[in-house]
Amino acid sequence: MMFDGVYLPAVVYAALLSFGFGAAYYRLLAGPWRRAAGLTHSEAQVKWHTILLAFACETLMAFVLAGVIYHTAAVTPRNGIISAVMIWAGFMVMGLIINHRFQKAPWALTVINAGHWLGVLVIQGAAYGYFAPT
Repeated sequence: MMFDGVYLPAVVYAALLSFGFGAAYYRLLAGPWRRAAGLTHSEAQVKWHTILLAFACETLMAFVLAGVIYHTAAVTPRNGIISAVMIWAGFMVMGLIINHRFQKAPWALTVINAGHWLGVLVIQGAAYGYFAPT
């Protein structure tokens, strides 16, 4: 099942894998993340609709990343990872740095969140490159 050259089942696999990574990542770093974000334990609890929104956003991210991979090079795990790292370094990290500096957030929050997004994109790029037919 393709949409404009993007293999949709691979997008879903990439989104599921990266969402699972994010859950494990923030479970592991829950305490440091809460402290850096200035939230109490109860303030950091999320509602089910926020989790669904996050998954929908990560699915859209996986779709867009798949389109970038498809339009820039052969669809392989290696090219997926290269595309992911370049998007992360050029757009996501820069956006986090800019937003967090204006919000006066601690650098620890920027580093924790940037690490999450690096993992998400690398997993999505590698997974899409692996599961998409060549």
